[in-house]
Amino acid sequence: MKVTIIGAGNVGASCASLLAEKDIVNEIVLLDIRDKFAEGKSLDISQMFPIIGSNTHIIGKTNDYSKSKNSEVIIITCGIPRKPGMSRDDLVNTNAKIIHSVTKESIHFSPKAKFIIVSNPLDVMSYVTYLTAKVDSSRVIGMAGILDSARYRYFLSEELNCSPHDIQTLLLGGHGDTMVPLYRYTSISGIPIMEFISKEKNQIIIEKTKKGGEQIINLLGTSAWMAPSASVAQMVEAIIKDSKRILSCSVFLKGEYDLKDVYLGVPVMLGKSGIEKIIELKLNQEEKNLLKKSANHVKNMIKKLENFH
Repeated sequence: MKVTIIGAGNVGASCASLLAEKDIVNEIVLLDIRDKFAEGKSLDISQMFPIIGSNTHIIGKTNDYSKSKNSEVIIITCGIPRKPGMSRDDLVNTNAKIIHSVTKESIHFSPKAKFIIVSNPLDVMSYVTYLTAKVDSSRVIGMAGILDSARYRYFLSEELNCSPHDIQTLLLGGHGDTMVPLYRYTSISGIPIMEFISKEKNQIIIEKTKKGGEQIINLLGTSAWMAPSASVAQMVEAIIKDSKRILSCSVFLKGEYDLKDVYLGVPVMLGKSGIEKIIELKLNQEEKNLLKKSANHVKNMIKKLENFH
């Protein structure tokens, strides 16, 4: 079982480390364009294996995609990260060219791979990967809702002074300010969230969630990496173990939720073949309107794409 991670920066290296700790894959290939950077990162990660008891083999290579041959999962984390004052939208064309290039290289060596996209703006980069790879959309998945939901669960647990592990929720829509909170679908150990917090107060938590990534950028000067990496590791584990996890991911819609030709976060079933099922919820009119607004935002960003073919 082989996983390739393209981009050995903060997200890529952290993802490799977390996957190695899980000890669920035989081999991890870490690729980066910077000379000897992936080699150094992989050596550092490898030296913790005797301590954590992992049997995973990890290699790092500089721009050598042949090493990724026959990967089951390819994780794309490369691209320009956000800096203070930047929105995800600001990265569209720069990152689109990078994502197009690495997808073209990697699909050549791993034609059966499933792709997990982390690069921002995430929904648009997932779309770019899908168009470039020319594979079934079930094999191109954006990491979005898992991270957004995790941030929401954390902030909510802080407000309610409870364990975030006991909070279940779904956030739909684009990864960013147009994410769609589902108050009706949020609960704590099966108890509806309205038993704990009003819709109005919950909205304050949602707004905090929307700015969760921006807050980290303002503090660190670059994008988050630990929580995104943990989100990706959860997706990889669901695929490799064929565990049929129900998770919120960015997927290509073909009429679901009355939306099509757009990547957007919705609940899906993840298994060995990638997206095995897109789950359509019975949204009320307010939720439908918010989801449509989010889809229009992503579509408008797609229109800004320069010709990357």
